[in-house]
Amino acid sequence: MKTERQISSGGVIFRRNPPSTPPLEKGGEGGIEVALIAVKDSTVWCLPKGLVEKGENIARTAHREVKEETGLDGKIIKLIDNIHYFYSHKEPGETKRFFKIVYFFIMEYTHGDVKDHDSEVDDCQWFEIDEALKKVEYEDEKEILKKARDMIKAM
Repeated sequence: MKTERQISSGGVIFRRNPPSTPPLEKGGEGGIEVALIAVKDSTVWCLPKGLVEKGENIARTAHREVKEETGLDGKIIKLIDNIHYFYSHKEPGETKRFFKIVYFFIMEYTHGDVKDHDSEVDDCQWFEIDEALKKVEYEDEKEILKKARDMIKAM
């Protein structure tokens, strides 16, 4: 079976001291929220991401996908890391195999509302970062979130 390569990009969009929490001292873990999306009939919570389109670089894709899938806009701070995996997709008459690389960027929220997510996702919500770590379905995305948490604490 032939394996096709796919490149995707996404982001961890965060905000500090959201309206629902009291202000914290710099460096504290509380008071930081990240947006997660729900897919597969709202059974899987994950990070927003999508395929790089022709003419885009990975940062532009991350910005576009986060905005489309969450309804939120943000400023890209820097690359967090990438993950990679194989998956198969059944189509009539054949099964395709893919090797996918996903680059994740840390993004600071500037504006927007999670209610404005697109129809590709079932839901989008803000979660306190430690709660988000428990919610995220995929282990490799948990590692991305941990790295993002450490980066935010260091800012």
